[in-house]
Amino acid sequence: MNYLAHAYFSFGDPAILTGNMISDYVKGKKQFDYPIAIQKGIKLHRAIDQFTDDHATTKAIKQIFSPLVRLYAGAFADIVYDHFLALDPNEKTADEWMHFTETTYTQLGTQQEWFPPYFARVFPYMQEQNWLYNYRFDWGMENSFKGLQRRAAYLTNAEQAFDLFLANYTQIRQLSADFIPDVKIFATGQFQQLVEQ
Repeated sequence: MNYLAHAYFSFGDPAILTGNMISDYVKGKKQFDYPIAIQKGIKLHRAIDQFTDDHATTKAIKQIFSPLVRLYAGAFADIVYDHFLALDPNEKTADEWMHFTETTYTQLGTQQEWFPPYFARVFPYMQEQNWLYNYRFDWGMENSFKGLQRRAAYLTNAEQAFDLFLANYTQIRQLSADFIPDVKIFATGQFQQLVEQ
């Protein structure tokens, strides 16, 4: 899952949100340099990622992308989950998502002292361009695919990957609809365990 889902599955806790959002940029034992509450967010992010990677629907979505992007198929699957989460009628309306994203940026803004360098650089753009909200739009997805290409060392065909996403949209939407309730249950349980520790 990508930025939107990790924000959503932080359940409004600013410190856990921070850890959840920066986790990909915190390597190895560096996680222990952070306050315990942020460490819990890092752990939550990693647990969600492992659950996502192991889930049958993720493997099915990766099969769609793998012939084109090979090892990056999982990264594209993460992005498409955010798209369908943003459009899931069982979660929030468009207005509610807008409020959620604005609240998320405000909460993250109070935690910037803990941002790793890369996240510190991208956060202003994320906020100004409202990346979290714009996952709901095809053009937002296309931008996200291009952003992945900019970060990836050997990826050069994000445009073709976006065409593949559109061509398989109905199938990927159904797979995502099967997955989102499962990951929500998992993330809720993990969050509860972490806050009780």
